Amino acid sequence: MDRVGVGCVEPDADAEADLRRGVEVDAGERGADGERRGRRYLLKETSNALRLAMEAVLRPLGMTITHYSCLELLAQRPGLSSSELARGTFVTRQSMNVLLQALERDGVVTRPDAPEVGRVLPAELTAKGREQLAAASAAVRAVEDRMKRPLDADEQAQLRDLLSRCGQSLSLCIP
Repeated sequence: MDRVGVGCVEPDADAEADLRRGVEVDAGERGADGERRGRRYLLKETSNALRLAMEAVLRPLGMTITHYSCLELLAQRPGLSSSELARGTFVTRQSMNVLLQALERDGVVTRPDAPEVGRVLPAELTAKGREQLAAASAAVRAVEDRMKRPLDADEQAQLRDLLSRCGQSLSLCIP
């Protein structure tokens, strides 16, 4: 196997041959319809279900997932710029700037009128923003609890560890 980058490897010859022959390399369990679902599909399906459930509990609070994520990031790291928040919430800088302007108008975040250095306007949560975040966090925590309900404490710890390790492995492979 040849190294592509730190922690990254190219598929071995057997895996490449299987792909060319159409052999399902990522075989998962069979769904209710009897069709085999691979790990990638199951991960995407779970991610989508989590997103939909989060949207459902955030909508009545007048929030989107991006809105919630922005508040969460600002609670963890006050003073982030619009660009840093955009990267952390996986949206464009322009989209984040529009969101921050709305949050600022609504009294949820505050930013200085003029940048102290360069063009950066660091954002911080207001008391209203912290209240919104508390309500949203409780709603999202209920979704997470519902998702983990079928797992015992050991399985939950194992899932957290496995997902963390998978994410770390991929973060080493960014081209």
